Amino acid sequence: MQLPNKNQIATNLHEVLEVRSLTPSTFVMRLERQNITFRAGQHLGVGPTNSIHTREYSVYSGENEPYLEILVKEVLNGFISPALRKEIPGNRVMVEEPTGYFSLPPAFKSSDKFLFIASGSGIAPFHSLIRTYPKLNYQLLHGIRYASERYDIDHYAPSRYTACTSREKTDDTYFGRVTHYLEEHPVEAGTRCYLCGSSDMIDEVYDLLVGQGVPQEMIHLEVYY
Repeated sequence: MQLPNKNQIATNLHEVLEVRSLTPSTFVMRLERQNITFRAGQHLGVGPTNSIHTREYSVYSGENEPYLEILVKEVLNGFISPALRKEIPGNRVMVEEPTGYFSLPPAFKSSDKFLFIASGSGIAPFHSLIRTYPKLNYQLLHGIRYASERYDIDHYAPSRYTACTSREKTDDTYFGRVTHYLEEHPVEAGTRCYLCGSSDMIDEVYDLLVGQGVPQEMIHLEVYY
């Protein structure tokens, strides 16, 4: 299926409802939803009104919530994220209609097993999926540097969320990269795997999963950076 041309995507102005800091460089922006409908896993183009540019951010909120949320990692010297960081409630930002196909199969069963693997802010679409389907049979691996980067950890069942920290060893995280964790905990047969985050992580994890016997059609990818 062909993605829509950038020039064909409708843009509307949405009011900023809240800007909530998670870390010094990461925040959640809540926006009025208006009439936007989306599937969990899709992304939106968002940008300040005084710019011709937008950046794609996965929707962070669930399908049934009365607002839209995005998770933003501020990029030093970036065009969009530093400007969004300065927005305050009452301001308006440009929002493009949702696109993308990083969603669950339309006819999945409650018994289906899902493995979500994220690095950094690549956890955003999984947050949306889990908010939308709270009874989902999932495990979530989150590759981060420090334990403080476990964004909104209280939103996940402790038995289903594993933080893999690469630069800090704590009692409640796995010390090492997600690839190391997967080498020690091979994926169960029949698990549908979703990967979102850095291209390096996705390349390494994809090869590892295929090597463990996971069929390619059971691996879904969303490259963030």
